[in-house]
Amino acid sequence: MISVPEALDLLFALAKPLGHDIVPLRAANGRVLANDVTATRTQPPFAASAMDGYAVIKEEAVPDATFKVIGESAAGHGWRGDVRSGEAVRIFTGAPVPEGATRVILQEDVMRISNEITLTGDIGSGDNIRAAGGDFKAGDVIKAPRRIGPADVALMASMNIAEVPVMRRPDVALISTGDELVMPGETPGPDQIIASNTFGLYAMLQDLGAMPRLLPIAQDTPASLEMCFDLAKGADLVVTVGGASVGDHDIVGTVAASLGMEQSFYKVAMRPGKPLMAGRMADGALMLGLPGNPVSAMVCGTVFLAPMVRVMMGLPPAPAPRRRARLAADMPAGGPREHYLRAKVDGDEITPFNRQDSALLGVLAEANALLVQPPNSPALPAGTHVDYIPL
Repeated sequence: MISVPEALDLLFALAKPLGHDIVPLRAANGRVLANDVTATRTQPPFAASAMDGYAVIKEEAVPDATFKVIGESAAGHGWRGDVRSGEAVRIFTGAPVPEGATRVILQEDVMRISNEITLTGDIGSGDNIRAAGGDFKAGDVIKAPRRIGPADVALMASMNIAEVPVMRRPDVALISTGDELVMPGETPGPDQIIASNTFGLYAMLQDLGAMPRLLPIAQDTPASLEMCFDLAKGADLVVTVGGASVGDHDIVGTVAASLGMEQSFYKVAMRPGKPLMAGRMADGALMLGLPGNPVSAMVCGTVFLAPMVRVMMGLPPAPAPRRRARLAADMPAGGPREHYLRAKVDGDEITPFNRQDSALLGVLAEANALLVQPPNSPALPAGTHVDYIPL
């Protein structure tokens, strides 16, 4: 049995970025930027007004000063003349500041009669002008790799970037195994249950930006499992759920090996989730064999599958991000394996649930964190800071 960090290192050694595509900007959200992109223009491209008001020469802006209004500058329709002493241009937010003007007086601080204005009240000291290039300049770079979010899309649009180089999304085939399983919506027999693991993992992979596909349930026979592996051909990653332990009906490892899978490791010193398997199939696809207990599968998805997929998408290798919180109650000593306890974080405190059975999806659904208890951890009093993985 290997440790969690050792298993992650081996998974990162297997997982490699998959190359990149060029997509329209509107399709880039959630993807990983593959190469640096460069601004083709400056923003704002001119000095722009930050307020509705009047553009004047800054040094002349004193209380009770009067100015002649000589024109108007609106967004998309700037005023092309120069502002000279004693002159003002009516200006609106986002409009170009005319040449010669160095300050915008808010319209609330101005009294206008016909084409003459008088500065009234407290006009403050701000220029209310956004400098040209104050946001970014032509040639500025957005560095890769990074997960593209809505703000990045807006920024690239402002930079006049219409197409974006993004990492290819991993094709992930999901296979549930076991005679005891039927699909949601079907009527289970007296000794059967509903398949849930692959549906949770499917949702997790969607959130990561991968392209999951759900294959038929593999029965506990070599022929059925071989058929599912055949259906998975073309995938970048094949994820099996169940059948990876050492029981008489746990045949995933044997069948995968018969199909040419080179095993990287088997069994990890953690709970839940010890019977974990990884390797590479004969066609080059990666394989990750997860345990069949529902919570074990989802925990291993968080701890191993998600970091592995992020690497395949071009992001740097990194374990699931951790945070710190204070124990809300005393916690007993841990065992020899790293333990991922379902827990609830409230503010800066964390409380593990009393029931930690790896079959209890109801508890997992209530949890918003996995409290990480290191191997052979001593009993800890309330108030001790501990690590957790947000869910």
